[in-house]
Amino acid sequence: MKTDGRALDHATLTELRRRAVASVQSGQRPCDVADALGVQRNTVYGWLARYRAGGVGALDARKRGGRPRKLDGKALKWIFETVTTKNPQQLEFKFALWTARMIGELIRKRFKVTLSKASVCRLLGQLGLTPQRPLWRAHQQRPEDVARWLETENPAIKQEAKRLKATIFFGDEAGVRSDHHAGTTWAKRGQTPVVSSTGARFSLNMMSAVSAQGEFRFMVVDGRVGADQFIEFIKRLLLGANGMIFLIVDGHPAHKAKKVATFVKSVKEQFRLYFLPPYSPELNPTERAWNDVKNHAVGQKSLKDKDDLKKAVISHLRFIQKSPERVRGYFRNQTTRYAA
Repeated sequence: MKTDGRALDHATLTELRRRAVASVQSGQRPCDVADALGVQRNTVYGWLARYRAGGVGALDARKRGGRPRKLDGKALKWIFETVTTKNPQQLEFKFALWTARMIGELIRKRFKVTLSKASVCRLLGQLGLTPQRPLWRAHQQRPEDVARWLETENPAIKQEAKRLKATIFFGDEAGVRSDHHAGTTWAKRGQTPVVSSTGARFSLNMMSAVSAQGEFRFMVVDGRVGADQFIEFIKRLLLGANGMIFLIVDGHPAHKAKKVATFVKSVKEQFRLYFLPPYSPELNPTERAWNDVKNHAVGQKSLKDKDDLKKAVISHLRFIQKSPERVRGYFRNQTTRYAA
């Protein structure tokens, strides 16, 4: 049952308005706040418009009038729903990410209201929106393949692993280059600091496997990673294993080579190989390990040569290996927690 604001005394209605605005600014969706408070959704957007125009004082139910609002509740509702449900390219913008400037242009075109970048950011914050790093997915990815993996294939693998007391690992390989830089450093305002590094580029390939229990195995490869290297990695994975190993990887040609299939068949009592859906790296917790290595072992260091790179990478890989809680954290990401 919806609350009729006209039946509430001024103090109660004022408190209701303030609670609604505070809830939205804390990150709750306006529609959820409306349902929780028992009011119409348009009413919540109207209160947000009041707050935007006059601050907390404008939420006082005893006050009337005030300066006219540039954007009313209906406008705020349209802005919120457009930003949260549509891609900019659907509205004929050239880019795929919503920026403050782009949203400002959207408001100008739709409502004939011009806002500065700071005002747009403030408006979005008042609507409970924050700037976030998006998840990128290959356009070739087939949603039905991902759904089948999450709902059918992976649960079946887990059940079989439980029956055979096998350990499930997710594996992958990645390259790291000496010119990968990450992180920030403190400096005087307006003076960009310069960090000395070699102008030469050198790289290294890595292979690793992670389990939801916090196990981490790795192998560093100086050259290319092919079927032979992948087989060697499997052999190392089996060394000292307590029970069967289930390894889940992507569809890289090295993983599906004939000689790999022959080897896997030869160790079928100890090992099984499974494949993720195509173009779905976000489903592989091992990707988190690569980000870890690139950002912490390489991105913040000044490396002189390939030996420096190799030492830095191996040192961080060993650190990860000794940090099971860190490895378990790779399975807590939005797209990987299904594998925990």
